[in-house]
Amino acid sequence: QVQLVESGGGLVQAGGSLRLYCVASGRTFSSYAMGWFRQAPGKEREFVAFISWSGGSTYYADSVKGRFTISRDNAKNTVYLQMNSLKPEDTAVYYCAARRINGVVTSSANYDYWGQGTQVTVSS
Repeated sequence: QVQLVESGGGLVQAGGSLRLYCVASGRTFSSYAMGWFRQAPGKEREFVAFISWSGGSTYYADSVKGRFTISRDNAKNTVYLQMNSLKPEDTAVYYCAARRINGVVTSSANYDYWGQGTQVTVSS
């Protein structure tokens, strides 16, 4: 089992940047593929980015491709989401999630563990 804690959210102006962090408990972090999701008020949770066990494979939603970068440091049990050129439509609660199977999956139903979320607000 793994526990996830996100941080790094906040208020930023459009065009700005934020870096989100997700720290995992446990000694098997490198055995989990990781994803970032977000949920805006009144909307369903949506996929943002995926990274494989080793970090060698990544995948992004079209809406963030070229602006966001997912990465991980298995020695620090941490996955990151670097968000650049932020837009007001990026405003949401951002969640990290973990799954034991390594293939790219964009559905939230296929992730086993979730953090509590961190709020990102982008002002226009």
